[in-house]
Amino acid sequence: MVADLYSAKVRESRAYLSLLLTPLQWVVDVPSRFAGEVSDIVVDRSLLVKENAKLKSEALLLERKVQQNDALWLENNRLRQLLKGSQRVDEAVELVELIGVNPDPFQHQVIINRGSENNVVLGQPILDAGGVMGQVTEISYYTSRVMLITDARHALPVEINRNGFRTIAIGKGELDELELDHVPDTADIQENDLVITSGLGGRFPRGYPVAVVSEVIRDPGQQFARVRIKPTALLDKSRHLLLVNMPESKVIPFEEVK
Repeated sequence: MVADLYSAKVRESRAYLSLLLTPLQWVVDVPSRFAGEVSDIVVDRSLLVKENAKLKSEALLLERKVQQNDALWLENNRLRQLLKGSQRVDEAVELVELIGVNPDPFQHQVIINRGSENNVVLGQPILDAGGVMGQVTEISYYTSRVMLITDARHALPVEINRNGFRTIAIGKGELDELELDHVPDTADIQENDLVITSGLGGRFPRGYPVAVVSEVIRDPGQQFARVRIKPTALLDKSRHLLLVNMPESKVIPFEEVK
């Protein structure tokens, strides 16, 4: 009986002691728990940083694929337009690619991936889906140099599609503009008139689109009007072009016509 009483007292004392020590134990455990929570936070942040980097990388890859797809779609569209253009040309044509541009701003010239190996001859016309771009002026074995119609040294016999008025389109050294040479002030030329090749001179067959009249300036007392025209070809954008395979006997070299 004495032992039981003693045991009860001991248990009661331990209970009171445990109750008193619980807050102290909680305080003692705080650093450990805090360290664990901080560790979890650090680990979670590290995972988030890695996941964020991965998502950014995947987003960039997807964006690049979208851009590539857009570029392919645009190129395919340009090729379809070029094919439509080739169907409007009576002469045989060959698809060629622009592979270089003359960096000299005073010489509007490009380089194509066809040369004497491919039977290219001087004077051959070059078109894009919009119209006349220029003609071959230099030939090497694998490549050829093409002078654009906007080059200041280039002159092209043309006519107004609406009424057949014939004149010469002169390059000014500007990619977005040419001028019609010596147009009488009384000539029937209007803005938005389509200018086409006349076929005279033998360099280009008749009927190829060249430009659209953008401005007609008539000064009182002046004998000639100033007529500005905008090329229908995308001279600074087209990459795939058409080389017109005219019979060599009908092609007049550039040097003999200018």
